[in-house]
Amino acid sequence: MVETIDEYISEFPKDIQEKLEKIRKTIQETTPEATEKISYGIPTFYLNGNLVHFAAYEKHIGFYPAPSGIENFKDELSEYKTSKGTIQFPLDKEIPYDLIKEIVKFRVNENENKKKTKK
Repeated sequence: MVETIDEYISEFPKDIQEKLEKIRKTIQETTPEATEKISYGIPTFYLNGNLVHFAAYEKHIGFYPAPSGIENFKDELSEYKTSKGTIQFPLDKEIPYDLIKEIVKFRVNENENKKKTKK
């Protein structure tokens, strides 16, 4: 089992590695204070709880922003296959990095607000 995001990404073909790295960089730039880890065997960003996860598959990259992250962006996500907590970005189409950035910002705010209400 992989222990770092670098290890995880290195297991994929070069073209998929590039997409995974760009997703990772997009998340890092959006929330530099978040920490990286492997959770559930996939890359995870953590800030006051899990923010988002992502993973590569044969035909798509799965992005996991929690059900609220999908519900809040359902119009923008209408062209992608989604389920309760999952978005599938097909590998044969351009990855919507700007949309990923917006979803991450939403999740950061959501986790910040959860933290405040717990105090």
